[in-house]
Amino acid sequence: MTNRPTFTRAFDLAVVVPALAVTAPVQLAVAVAVRRRLGSPILFKQTRPGLHGKPFTMLKFRTMLEPDEADGRATDAQRLTPFGAWLRSTSLDELPALWNILRGDMSVVGPRPLLTRYLDRYSPEQLRRHEVKPGLTGLAQVSGRNRLTWDERLALDVSYVDSHTVWSDLRIIAMTILPVLLRDGVTGDDTVTMTEFLGNPTEVA
Repeated sequence: MTNRPTFTRAFDLAVVVPALAVTAPVQLAVAVAVRRRLGSPILFKQTRPGLHGKPFTMLKFRTMLEPDEADGRATDAQRLTPFGAWLRSTSLDELPALWNILRGDMSVVGPRPLLTRYLDRYSPEQLRRHEVKPGLTGLAQVSGRNRLTWDERLALDVSYVDSHTVWSDLRIIAMTILPVLLRDGVTGDDTVTMTEFLGNPTEVA
């Protein structure tokens, strides 16, 4: 068997370096728009669990008002601005994560990096999703995106861990493009547009 981590890293760099070059003008334009509409900071930074659960700082363009700007609106959904919702619907808010891939925090394809507080809620089988680096897109995203139940989504993540190849990664990338262009099921990985993952009650003694 080939050295999968080394090969995956080479594949990531082959994809992300030209992607950064192509999207640089778009990222600059979005950064200027975020600065004008939402002020500083331009980037949203949040700790997410990566390979083997090791934390890293995930980057996105900011889409929500800061808590002290929200006029008492405490929930994430209420802090999401119309401009921010548009950024999310087009997936433009995800572009800074290309830098996470360049740094080696993430891969192009893999289970999406979810919230750190979920780590203690996974079953041992679900926790296996962290045996590979998190990805910008993944098997769950092209198999129904956020229309999936949590059990379905996490099962697909583990299935990817067990069976991914360069050809399956290329297929997932190809299958990601059209839904993004059509804004089909494009939502975030937080609690603004997804229900909270509460764990597996059937496994509780």
